[in-house]
Amino acid sequence: MALTVTRPILLIMPCLAVSGCTRPQSISVLGSFFPDWLFCAIAGLVLALIARSVLDRFGQSRALGPPVMVQPTLMLFFSLLVWLVFF
Repeated sequence: MALTVTRPILLIMPCLAVSGCTRPQSISVLGSFFPDWLFCAIAGLVLALIARSVLDRFGQSRALGPPVMVQPTLMLFFSLLVWLVFF
């Protein structure tokens, strides 16, 4: 009786152990691999700076709140958006 209960558990354990052995998410740039989150963070920074310049041009930069809070939030928003769209 005990053998019939432990057999499925013994079959599931190796599957759980090797499930973490997937290929890492990285991009090859000239033969060197960089993690995906690095490109998402850079894209988020660039997009947040573009959004800041557009808001400054139209005089709406203070309408959202203090820049110390808005800029990191915009960067995080754009980084996660790039991650969702491309990865």
